[in-house]
This record gives sequence, structure tokens and C-alpha cells, in this order.
Amino acid sequence: MVSLDFEKTKGLIPAIVQDARSGEVLMLAYINREAWEATLETGKATYWSRSRQKLWVKGETSGHLQIIKEIRVDCDNDTVLFRVEQIGGAACHTGHRSCFHQTVEDGEVRITERPVFDPEVVYKK
Repeated sequence: MVSLDFEKTKGLIPAIVQDARSGEVLMLAYINREAWEATLETGKATYWSRSRQKLWVKGETSGHLQIIKEIRVDCDNDTVLFRVEQIGGAACHTGHRSCFHQTVEDGEVRITERPVFDPEVVYKK
């Protein structure tokens, strides 16, 4: 079993999340050792929320779960790539399929896709 190097990165390592079928990059999050172990145990992408300072199972509130299909680890053992089945069609808390739904063109940021869901409805804000 690979041993991730959590010490080098002060306890958190980046997790790049990619749609297993299309290859689209959906998001970037962070995992700690506990999130890593939960992900391996459950097969559901689990992260460490830096803002809430707690574990976070992607989709536990919205229903937009990420089911792990494959995990890759970089050569330094300090970054992972989760290839997932994105349930519900959206990975971003803003309602967009991908967190990378903005492009920079001529120095301006432009939204390039429509939301899949209304976050105010889903998260009851």
C-alpha cells in the first residue's frame, strides 16, 4: 500500500478530482490522513474542509456524491488524483458541473457554463 506523505505538506495534500469517463477536471480539494482512510474504506470521495475544519463527504448535503473509480498518486506521494463517477451532474457548490467553469479571455473572467442546480434551493441558504 502506498504511504502518502502528509508530513511534507503539514497534514493536507491536494486531491485533484476528474470525471472518470470524460476526463474533465471537476475540482480540487484537500485530504488529510483521516479523509484518505475514509475514502479508501467507503469508496466515496471524502475531503478535509479547511473552512469548517472537519471531514466532508462530497455530496452528503446536496446528494451529488463522488464515487471513486480509480485513485492515482503522484511520484512524490503528496498529491492524489481521484477519478470519479459524479452523481447528480455537478461537483461545484455553485451548482456548476465543474469548479473550473470560468475562463480568462482578454484579461476578463467569463463564466463558460450554466449551473446544473440552484445552490440556494439545494443548500437552503
